[in-house]
Amino acid sequence: MADLNTKNMLQTEIFNKNVEAYEAWYNDYPEVFQSEVAAIKEQLLKLPEKISGIEVGLGTGRFSEALGIKEGIEPSEEMAKRAVKRGIEIMKGVAEKLPYSDYYFDFLLFVTICHLNNLKGALNEAHRVLKPGGSIIIAFLDKNQTIAQQYEEKRHRSTFFKNATYYSVNKVKDLLKEAGFKDLEFNQTLFGELGNIKKVQAPKEGYGEGSFVVVKAIKK
Repeated sequence: MADLNTKNMLQTEIFNKNVEAYEAWYNDYPEVFQSEVAAIKEQLLKLPEKISGIEVGLGTGRFSEALGIKEGIEPSEEMAKRAVKRGIEIMKGVAEKLPYSDYYFDFLLFVTICHLNNLKGALNEAHRVLKPGGSIIIAFLDKNQTIAQQYEEKRHRSTFFKNATYYSVNKVKDLLKEAGFKDLEFNQTLFGELGNIKKVQAPKEGYGEGSFVVVKAIKK
């Protein structure tokens, strides 16, 4: 646990010191961001109305704001300050140790799981705090597709992706099932290289073509 705590502290410090660079990415790639939002929203719209949920590790709150999520977890104080300005209530914490009781939420959203230090532990925690029949939604860059491979090639020059871990769809599937989730549904977006996406792309069902994959699964 000490090693995990150290890793989380180091990762948090990177985000604390680079808020402006983080925000700049969204300004540089607005069509990419809106395409990602559209794919996540398609999965969120499958959920029942008037339910409670959070985004785990929400950064500056860009996705939460765009998706109408009002609460979330974020370990970086500087990132959280920006999220609060966007009208989001923040609880300080990490994905591997959620500060909530069992059976608390109807859904949890994870975006960019590549920054988590222990995805398996995070999914176990998600299962714990979800109500029976609750949903987890995970949005991630598919390790086997173009954009993750682009980031992987220049990892040594990247502030945020230097320590990132990319996952294949099959790996995410296996970890979700091990954690006690079922009925996985997928969609995908970001077709082509990052710098060539100049229009908002509509999500497609399934996976295997788009770099950004969203999966929704149900707690058994």
